[in-house]
Amino acid sequence: MKSILFLEDEIDIREVLSEYLKIADFSVTVTDDGNEAIEILNEKKFDVAILDIMVNGKSGLEVLEFIRKNKKIKNTNVVMLTALEDINTQIEAFDLYCDDYIIKPVQPILLIKKIEMILQRRGNNYNLSQDGLVLDNDGFRLLYDGKDLKLTVTEFQLMKLFIENKKKVFSRENLITSLYDTTFYGSTRTIDSHIKNLRKKLPKEYIKTLVGVGYKFNEEA
Repeated sequence: MKSILFLEDEIDIREVLSEYLKIADFSVTVTDDGNEAIEILNEKKFDVAILDIMVNGKSGLEVLEFIRKNKKIKNTNVVMLTALEDINTQIEAFDLYCDDYIIKPVQPILLIKKIEMILQRRGNNYNLSQDGLVLDNDGFRLLYDGKDLKLTVTEFQLMKLFIENKKKVFSRENLITSLYDTTFYGSTRTIDSHIKNLRKKLPKEYIKTLVGVGYKFNEEA
C-alpha cells in the first residue's frame, strides 16, 4: 500500500479527498499545518506528499523545499494542490521540483489518476546509486541529487544506453547504430565528441573508456 501525506487546511476538501484516496487503496496521513507536516516527514517516509500552499505554519512551498533538501526523503513525489493560479507561484513550485501542480477544485478521480501516473513514471526510472543519479525516461532528463544535468537529446540517449546496459561495452559503431540506425553518414569519431561533452556535465566518471574497444558505464563511480 502506497503512503500519502496530505497537507490541507480546508476541512471539507481534506475529508472528501482523503476518503477517496483511501478507497483507492492509499494509506493517508493528514495535517492542516506546515510545521506539523515537517515533523511528520522527519519521522516517516511517504511515497507521495500532496501539499496545499496557503496553510498554517510553514507554507506548502516551504514544505516542498524541505523535502527536496532532505537527503532521506528528497525523492518523495510531490503534488501541489492549491487555489493559487498565478504563474509565478507555479514556476516557483516547479523550480523546487514538484511533480505536478493542480489547481483547486479538483475531481477526486483526476487527482488519483495523476498520482497513479506519477508513481508509475517514477517506477520506470533507474535509481543507480546512493549518490542520486536518476534517469527520467518520460522527461528525457538525467538528474543528480534532484538537479537536471541539462543533457542534449543525443547525450540523454547515450546515457540511457549505458545505464540500461551497464555490463555491456559499446564500440563507436555500436553506439552509432543504436543512436542513428541506418541514417547516419558522418564519422564514428562524432561519438567521441558527444562523450567528451557529456563527461563535462556528469558529476562523476560514469563513462569508462576501454582503449581500443569502446565505452561502458562505470559502476565504480
